[in-house]
Amino acid sequence: MEREEVVTALEKALTEVLDQPVHDLKGDTRLFEDLHLDSTTALETLMALEDTIGLEVDPEELDADDFETVDKFTDFVLKAKA
Repeated sequence: MEREEVVTALEKALTEVLDQPVHDLKGDTRLFEDLHLDSTTALETLMALEDTIGLEVDPEELDADDFETVDKFTDFVLKAKA
């Protein structure tokens, strides 16, 4: 899976979870501060990605740092998909 595909899937998942359009995400976009995610919406986003791209995440592996920015979250997803 390519980085751009992950970002596109993330935009779609966030649009669904936040119930508002999310597009043109930049790597330094902060998920909690800029997009106003909280722990619940972060988990809902993960579940949406599980459905759309087959992401499988072990809850033990979750780290808040992975949700800091779009770039860090994309790295997390790519590592989980590897």
